[in-house]
Amino acid sequence: MKVKIAKTATSGTYPSIFDFCSGRCRHNSGSVVHENAYISEFHHCFSLPSNQSGDDHRQQEARLVGVNVVIGGQGESCDLVCRSKGQSCIVNKLLVLNQCEIIKKYMSCEGGCLASVGSDQPAEVVDDAPKDLNPGTCLYTKPQSMLSCDGSHPHTQRLCPCA
Repeated sequence: MKVKIAKTATSGTYPSIFDFCSGRCRHNSGSVVHENAYISEFHHCFSLPSNQSGDDHRQQEARLVGVNVVIGGQGESCDLVCRSKGQSCIVNKLLVLNQCEIIKKYMSCEGGCLASVGSDQPAEVVDDAPKDLNPGTCLYTKPQSMLSCDGSHPHTQRLCPCA
C-alpha cells in the first residue's frame, strides 16, 4: 500500500500502514505542542478524523479496555483519584473520555453536555454549585491540549482513566 501525504517537505510516500501512522503522527497538530514536541510521554498516532456521528463510540470504548474509569469526588484531580485506588491516571485515555456520549455512560449529565475550556475536564458540575456554573451539566474541553490528570475545580467531579 502506498499513501502520499501532501503536507510538509518532510512528508513522503509510506510503504506500510505503520509508516503512514508514524508520518501522520508527526504531522498531526493533535499529537504535538509547539510543532516540535509530543503532547505526552505516550507517543502514539491518532486515527483519521471521522465525521460519523456515533458509530465509532464502540471503537472508542474498546480503547478503554484495561482502564478503570472512576468518578472522582468534588474538587479532586484524576491524579488524586487514581492514586487513592493504587493506580495512575492515564493521560492519553482522557482523549477517549472527553466526549459527551462517553461521559453520559458514567455520569448523570441531567443538565446536558457543554463544550468548555478547562484542565478539570471531562467532568460534571456538582449539584450544589452556583447556578451560573450550570449544576448537573457535563463538561468536555474543546482544546484537547488542555486535558490533564492534575486539573481540578472546586465545583466539578472528574471522570478519570486509571490503570
